[in-house]
Amino acid sequence: MDESLRTAARTGNVSDLYSLIQRNGNVLRSFDEVEFMETPLHVAAEEGCIGFAMEMMNLKPSFARKLNQQGLSPIHIAVKKGHKEMVLRFLEIDKDLVCVKGKKGKTPLHLISKVGNPDGLVDRFLEVCPQSIKNVTTRNRTALHIAAEKNRLDSFQVLIRTLKKKDYCQEVVNRKDEDGNTALHIAAINNQPQMLKLLLECKADKHETNEAGLTALEAAHQQNNIESISILRDCFSPRVSNFKYKLKNQIGKYVAKASSLIFDDVDNISSEDRSTLLIILGLLLTASFQVTISPPGGVLQGENFSKSKGSFDANAPGRSVLGAVNYLRFFVPTYFVFMTAFFLTLALLKPFPIGFRTALQILLAVFALCFHLSISSA
Repeated sequence: MDESLRTAARTGNVSDLYSLIQRNGNVLRSFDEVEFMETPLHVAAEEGCIGFAMEMMNLKPSFARKLNQQGLSPIHIAVKKGHKEMVLRFLEIDKDLVCVKGKKGKTPLHLISKVGNPDGLVDRFLEVCPQSIKNVTTRNRTALHIAAEKNRLDSFQVLIRTLKKKDYCQEVVNRKDEDGNTALHIAAINNQPQMLKLLLECKADKHETNEAGLTALEAAHQQNNIESISILRDCFSPRVSNFKYKLKNQIGKYVAKASSLIFDDVDNISSEDRSTLLIILGLLLTASFQVTISPPGGVLQGENFSKSKGSFDANAPGRSVLGAVNYLRFFVPTYFVFMTAFFLTLALLKPFPIGFRTALQILLAVFALCFHLSISSA
């Protein structure tokens, strides 16, 4: 880097920057030709020169994602140096900078989780980009792993508070690092009782084992962490056999794999296509529900006074006139169509706000129950 440009960035002198540009219009172009290089934005971020950094972001927004020779982007440097206002200004311009990965795959969220949350930056990061909590390092560690390892309870509490509002809470909480440790293992090893309680509230899987074959409770025993042992032992149910747990866990994995194969492209559907599909699925749900109320041939008419309460009568009024074989031929495919449309609709509701989505899911569940009762009584 030209020494005059470095000095301008270090002192935050925007006038000197434009003087250099007037003398050489390509003064900033050379930075684009090298994959990993320190830019004037890196220098300004390190020195906390906000005005210069914002001017540079305006001129060369690509610099914000560029890594220097140490594998750090400007926002990584600002976080490490504790320049809170600089970090916030970066996020105002581009909120996705929270997810920029640097050395060892660490994002700014990973860095701030390591040092704590005195300035509320963890809150801000998760506010502008909640998905960043799912990012992992090259060691497959989440921000939860890092906060637990560094005993940063303030960061940990914010992370858990955010996760509780998300449908991927258990996915993140039970994520294993390269050693097979979940955040629960790390908290148990480091004897962090409050972290353990928070994780267990989020349904952290206490049965999960690491690469050494140890559960969090067993890992706590190895370290002789009395408090952690007490908390984990209290929540451990001896009635659940290891075989039953493994069987349940294996079934869960197969179901999750099948679901991912079926709904893999749901997140990539455009809003317009999603709306169209929801209309089509709504019509399928309505049509299949309607035919259960009015099956082919209709239903038997009249009143039945001869049967006692609780007895079954195939010829009772209100039952379908179809025979047993024809009944199955008609209603089994109808049931399949309804349930397929039902689950596809639930999948397409994923991008909706969680409160609105939950209300719709409850309504759909009631609708599905009514459909099931209609078929049962047909």
